[in-house]
Amino acid sequence: MIHTLRIGPLKAKPLTAEAFAPYGDVIETSEMADQFSINYGNTTRYNDLMQMDVADEGGVPCVNIFRSHPLPQPVTIKIMENHPLGSQAFVPLSGRPYLVVVAEAGPFVAANIKAFLAGSNQGVNYHKGVWHHYCLALDKTSDFLVIDRKGKGKNCVEYLLSATEQVVISL
Repeated sequence: MIHTLRIGPLKAKPLTAEAFAPYGDVIETSEMADQFSINYGNTTRYNDLMQMDVADEGGVPCVNIFRSHPLPQPVTIKIMENHPLGSQAFVPLSGRPYLVVVAEAGPFVAANIKAFLAGSNQGVNYHKGVWHHYCLALDKTSDFLVIDRKGKGKNCVEYLLSATEQVVISL
């Protein structure tokens, strides 16, 4: 497979549900979400915001906290990963924006990398098999609630980008 070197930095775009749909779900309290009042009118429930897909080979959901340290900016993408047996959701806990870098599921193609700037109130759920970079805190160390798969089987595949495939992300 021939990989092309991207000319210039890749500009991170704002994270929206529509733009991110090929890669997964945006977890946020948008007006488009199914919502209703609970707890005697004191709480609004934003319902069913993502679909966890973790049951392959007997997997079960597991809840974690990841503490992510920022990389030097501009961020150079040197590695991508995917999880062939389950989806993986990240919800920011530190009140800071972060960077989301993805590429379509299937054989990895560096030219297909996309970058999104996620707001401090937006989580993401990567669909099973979608290529993504690990957590990318921007300015300060940040915590993320992570819901993913626990179980047997190899559920993390890493791809090291060659020097000609590496992408620099600009904000």
